[in-house]
Amino acid sequence: MSAKQTNRKPGEVETTGHTWDGIEELNNPLPRWWLWVFYLTILWGIGYTIAYPAWPLVTRATEGALGYSVREEVANEIQRFNDMNAPIRARLEAADLTEITADPELRQFATQAGAAVFRTWCAQCHGSGAAGVQASGYPNLLDDDWLWGGDIESIHATVTHGIRNTTDDDARYSQMPAFGDMLEKAEIDQVVQHVLALSGQAHDATLATAGETVFADNCASCHAEDGTGDRAQGAPNLTDAIWLYGGDAAALTATVTNSRFGVMPNWNTRLSEADIRSVSVYVHGLGGGE
Repeated sequence: MSAKQTNRKPGEVETTGHTWDGIEELNNPLPRWWLWVFYLTILWGIGYTIAYPAWPLVTRATEGALGYSVREEVANEIQRFNDMNAPIRARLEAADLTEITADPELRQFATQAGAAVFRTWCAQCHGSGAAGVQASGYPNLLDDDWLWGGDIESIHATVTHGIRNTTDDDARYSQMPAFGDMLEKAEIDQVVQHVLALSGQAHDATLATAGETVFADNCASCHAEDGTGDRAQGAPNLTDAIWLYGGDAAALTATVTNSRFGVMPNWNTRLSEADIRSVSVYVHGLGGGE
């Protein structure tokens, strides 16, 4: 490659002086129409940055001469729909919880609105399909097995006040002791085998028999003598196959030894009463409508 200038005849297009294997690079001028379009796009870009929000600053962007705001436009659109739904939301708040599903219009609105609320605020823990996260303490809301009750009023109370939080005085509250500080390891092994027996799983019969006494002395006051639990205390049923933190021997040993203390926030500070009622109806329907 070279940059040797070559002599051109009059009227011929000049070259840049670059050649490669005998091929010369011509220096054709850009078309006038292309140049004018290019200049116009530059002017349009300058005008746009002056008229509309454009340049990012530390905490915001330039506002623009026209005062246009995407946030304001979205807020106005949300408000427009809120105004449209205001009458039926008022009906929803005034209705008795047990009668909402009897009104087809209210039931449809609450179910659809509740699904949106659930996907926004609840799916992070309970999963997008409400099946929870197995062995992680996030309950499955599809199986109609409830710690604190599954009727619409109980679900509404749980959503409103939450569970074991420190921000609502009416939060549902219970606490399982860490029996590792109270029982010998042999006693924990015995009561774990007893719980395995209660739930119909493979177990050591000798240890399970000994564990009956340990269970009666330490666990029955919450989980009941037969292990079926107590919803008033949020004590789970130990006789079924549904476990928040796992139901095998290792998981049960960890639970008995260290205890569990799941927390659910109270939603009455973040959601309106209409939203709480809507998601309560939605969740109630998922669980089979107890």
